[in-house]
Amino acid sequence: MDILYIVMPAYNEEDIIEKIVKKWYPIVNELGEESRLIIADSGSTDKTHAILVALKADFPKLQILSNTQKQHGPKCIALYHYAIQMKADYIFQTDSDGQTNPDEFDAFWKERHTYDIIQGKRLNRQDGKCREFVEHVVCFLLRIYFKVVIPDANAPFRLMKAEVVAKYLYRLPVDYNIPNIMLSVYFTYYKESIRFREISFGQRTTGKNSINLRKIFTIGFRALGDFWNFRREIKNIDSAFR
Repeated sequence: MDILYIVMPAYNEEDIIEKIVKKWYPIVNELGEESRLIIADSGSTDKTHAILVALKADFPKLQILSNTQKQHGPKCIALYHYAIQMKADYIFQTDSDGQTNPDEFDAFWKERHTYDIIQGKRLNRQDGKCREFVEHVVCFLLRIYFKVVIPDANAPFRLMKAEVVAKYLYRLPVDYNIPNIMLSVYFTYYKESIRFREISFGQRTTGKNSINLRKIFTIGFRALGDFWNFRREIKNIDSAFR
């Protein structure tokens, strides 16, 4: 039976984290003894961590990573490394803020043997026009820099074959802020078997958003330099194998 690790970064989600665990846990619970729900909680200043620890008594397949960096991107990288290290067959990444719907997971899982990567595509986002605009700009820049067409590069709803993630994860610094975007680039640029599937994406109603508008633009300006460096790296690697 395929081993699935559902991985989530968390930050100050005391109002919703118990609900999130209860909504997503049945998926791993039905997929055999070795599947797990892994939540990275490091840096929360509320009761998120205490709630997670208490939940472990009733949800034994729940594990907590508390030694990661605070930011969302480094947490995702740490979660991916952990899942790969633990020999997961598949990694499913989503967020812990309640904006994604676990009812939509099954359709992704049913296609896991058809595609190595099945990635969410948010056509009707409920998290604000600003973030939607930023995503459009990112996808435009990726097309310019890498010549790839990606409809949604940063959607936190992605089922990935662990061995494919491992092929590219080592290229990212452990403190990189936007790993999901660059993984989307690698998957698409190197023509991995990938499908973008429409998902719903609700409004954030609780918790603390760790990314504000100022941080978005700061990360965005840094990303321009990162994209240039990654493009040069890709070209160098491609040249070495010709």
